[in-house]
Amino acid sequence: MVRLTHGPRIAGVIDIPDELIATQYAYNGAAGRAFIAALPELAGRFLEEWGLRPDGPSMYGVCALVLPVVREADGVPAALKLQSVDEETAGEPVALRAWGAAGAGAVELLDHDPETGVLLLERLDEGRPLSAVADVRGAVGVLGGVLARLAAVPAPEGLRTLGGAVERMLAAAPGTVGRLADAADRRLLADCVAAVREVAGEPGDRLLHWDLHYDNVLAGRADAGRAGEWVALDPKPLAGDPGFELFPALVNLFDADEVVWRFDALTEALGLERDRGRARAWTLGRVLQNTVWAVEEGEGEREGRIAPDHAEIARRLLGR
Repeated sequence: MVRLTHGPRIAGVIDIPDELIATQYAYNGAAGRAFIAALPELAGRFLEEWGLRPDGPSMYGVCALVLPVVREADGVPAALKLQSVDEETAGEPVALRAWGAAGAGAVELLDHDPETGVLLLERLDEGRPLSAVADVRGAVGVLGGVLARLAAVPAPEGLRTLGGAVERMLAAAPGTVGRLADAADRRLLADCVAAVREVAGEPGDRLLHWDLHYDNVLAGRADAGRAGEWVALDPKPLAGDPGFELFPALVNLFDADEVVWRFDALTEALGLERDRGRARAWTLGRVLQNTVWAVEEGEGEREGRIAPDHAEIARRLLGR
């Protein structure tokens, strides 16, 4: 618990979870420590400036602290999201506005401060993530429908692009393949590289979420007029091909025997069933991208290998 430091009207404390602190320190170093140290002042500033009252325990993701709040002017429940600005988070308000204008099923953006990256979002039912649905195949169907609505929207200008990501991963690929300790892993990643090269020239122009797994879809709230609706949140948006969106739904709630069924169901939901080869190539691109990152960062047991669930997804999609 850390005391708020901005203004007497919002005197109190916020809970900065140890997990968020550990993640920021481990992955962002000095910048992460500075971000954590600034959170009490930052929270206090926007609670006061935007007329918000804390309304429950704080929540967190890998890179953000989220405070449930109520907007005092009209009593509307909301969520104050505090995060550092980087190439992944900078496009979030842009994407949310585009999806909001299209009625595409993303969380509503209520306010945004460009300088700090602080967002005020519609409050969803944090106790009802899609990951809690007992029928996993049913959850896959829901997520496919959400993805289809999001990917139907053209990407606004200025977002990072899949084309740029492809250039970086292909440039790093030879070194990554060479650092894998297992010969089977090297062959598998080389096949991923070959698949990506085949589609790299047409990276696409749809507005992608990039990280739509089952915990990033929450139930809407009745008091916001979204009862019965599943709503996407926490995008790391980019412009690209919808086939690049499928991997999180395969690796989250991972089940090796369900990989092909999920892939087929998702491609059908997105209207990609006639070009599954292309969607397969982009999914293998996610295996490549994540392996490049893991090897570059030297992530403990993952250093020098493809993560086992990633490797199994690649093998299943390649028919091995």
